[in-house]
Amino acid sequence: MGTTSESGAADLLTLEELTSRVGMSVRNVRFYTTKGLVPPPIRHGRSGYYSDDHVARLELVRELQGHGFTLSAIERYLAAVPDEATPEQIALHRTMLAPWQAEATETMTHAELATRAGRGLEDDDVALLVALGIGRRRSGSDLLDVTPTQLTVGLGLLDLGFPTAAATAAAEVYARHGRQVAEELNELFRTVVWPAYKEAGASAETVREVVERIKPLSISSLVAAYEAAMDQTRREQIRARADRAGRGSTAG
Repeated sequence: MGTTSESGAADLLTLEELTSRVGMSVRNVRFYTTKGLVPPPIRHGRSGYYSDDHVARLELVRELQGHGFTLSAIERYLAAVPDEATPEQIALHRTMLAPWQAEATETMTHAELATRAGRGLEDDDVALLVALGIGRRRSGSDLLDVTPTQLTVGLGLLDLGFPTAAATAAAEVYARHGRQVAEELNELFRTVVWPAYKEAGASAETVREVVERIKPLSISSLVAAYEAAMDQTRREQIRARADRAGRGSTAG
């Protein structure tokens, strides 16, 4: 934590120290302050200083930006964060925003992706890989963020002629239901998990550790539930076809 020469401003940050700490420009910090996304600086005489609360809120803004939130969406999100929230509690929001499965990606050009694949890739081939979620196009760029561990699976589907339209439709299904699951689990955490730990006097750091530990369990539970549902759906479809066949033979 930076210190200042002015009396009463010890352990606070100057604007320069703040921008260095959070990796933002002076202009951006002042813009977010004007928008009310962070509190105004703490005044000591004619100088303004910043606390851990300013740091935590600016880091949350930066995290939200990294997830593609628009300014209006960031404003709505921060409006729900209580003014009296501690820096540790604000950090919990960043923990919940962090990716739940750390799949390493590599940034590649089309040519580099083809080299990694060991084959020529047409634009339609790349479109399928993107639709499958194996590659993600960078906005305003020809670069792709590719998950190498899934590339072999994608190339196998290319060889099998998997339709891009089906991959796109499936991605929409995953996104729609994934959002519903995320919203319900987040609500469960907010109304049941967090209050229980808060009542027990647990620190925010303890709650963050709980979130980190539960991530892989949640993912495996979702996979298991999906597999069970698919098996059940197949059994029901087989039974329905058998019933229709039976009725057809009886009618004949």
